[in-house]
Order: sequence, then structure tokens, then C-alpha cells
Amino acid sequence: MISKNLEKAINAQINAELWSAYLYLSMSMHFAHAGYAGIANWFAVQFKEEQDHATIFMNYLNSRDGKVVLEPIAGVDTEWESPLAAFAATLNHEQKVTAMINELNALAIENKDYATQANLQWFITEQIEEEETARGFIDALKMIGDNGYGLYMFDKELAARTYTTPAPLANN
Repeated sequence: MISKNLEKAINAQINAELWSAYLYLSMSMHFAHAGYAGIANWFAVQFKEEQDHATIFMNYLNSRDGKVVLEPIAGVDTEWESPLAAFAATLNHEQKVTAMINELNALAIENKDYATQANLQWFITEQIEEEETARGFIDALKMIGDNGYGLYMFDKELAARTYTTPAPLANN
């Protein structure tokens, strides 16, 4: 059985993951409307990934006899001035998610909840990847600058991203 303070914190993380999904869906729709099909695709895949992160937390909470409590999702931005601005916002957001995951892990350590600590290890590693990817896109877009062909190629590269079910859900 999971402690009530960890149950509450994991529920907050579930809400944050669903909010993240909503943010990335908004980004996807913005860039689809702006004619960047590849960038829209990348954010659409990110939307699905964040939904799965929420599902992993929900499944985990249920497995520990905790109660999942879904809260209303706050609104998100709907416009970004450029792909660079969107990926800068993405990095900023992912850094906040990393801090939340780290706080969850600290709480699990405080509660001597080794099962939750083990569950969070996948998310800790995932957040390293999320931040690294956003930084790489920011660096690439800074190099591209106003080069239309470079932006076209960047968009085409992001169009190739496909969705892969995360490991914690692959066996379910």
C-alpha cells in the first residue's frame, strides 16, 4: 500500500502529465495550421507519449492500492512565434517536469518506498532524454536561423518521427 502523501503527489504528477499532453497537442495543432507538418507530427507524437506517461503513473498507483483522482486540466498556450520559441518553451516545460519527478523521488526516499523509487527510475532517465532532445532542436534551429531551406529540412526530419509505446506499457 502506498502512503497518502505519495498518493497525492503521484496524482499531481498524473495531472501534470495530462497537462503536458494537452500542451503538446496545442503545439501540434499550431504548427499544422502554420504549414509545418513535420513539427506538427513531432508534437503529436509527444502528445501520445505524455498520455502514456500519465497512464504509467495511473497503472502504478492502482497497483499499489492507491486511488487515481483526475483533476481539471488548466489551459495552455495556443500560439508560438516560431519553431525555436516552441522548442524553447518545450525545454522550459520539460525542466519543470524533471524537477517534479525529482521531488517525487525525494518523497519516495523520505517515505522509504522502494517500489516507488524503482518505478521513478524510468521517468528520471526519460527526462534526461526529453531535455536533451529539446536542447538539440534549439541548437539546430539557432544554426538554421532564417535559412528557409534549413527549416524545410528540419521540418522534413521531424516528419519521420513515429510513435513507440514506452517500455513500462509495452508488456501490458
